Amino acid sequence: MNIQELNTALVTLIQKKQELSKLSYNDDRYDDVEEELHDLEDEFNDNYGEYLEDVLGDVHQKICPDTDVLLPTAYLPETLNAEGQADLSGKQGVWVEADAYPNKEARLVLVPNPTRLILSVGKTVREEVWNA
Repeated sequence: MNIQELNTALVTLIQKKQELSKLSYNDDRYDDVEEELHDLEDEFNDNYGEYLEDVLGDVHQKICPDTDVLLPTAYLPETLNAEGQADLSGKQGVWVEADAYPNKEARLVLVPNPTRLILSVGKTVREEVWNA
């Protein structure tokens, strides 16, 4: 697995999500950008899905065994800041039932620079649970 290519594809995909989020439904470019996003998601899942699903399966087994594994693209944040880092505020990533944090809202987020999975719990806990 070429981790640099994975990271680049991840950044490209999140940037396209960010571009789409800035457009209104009435924007003439909305449908085209949305189609580009879907194509990027399909390509990402085709190229990295099997590898990342194995990783996600292992992470889920260790951290949140009662939560189903979804497609890798479901775990992406909505935006990247100017430094290329994900802002993990809000409801980004996939909601999980983390055994270590009972009765707390926990989310797994696949972030770039470097490529890693972050367990985000509430406003204070940001725990790296896997890195490429």
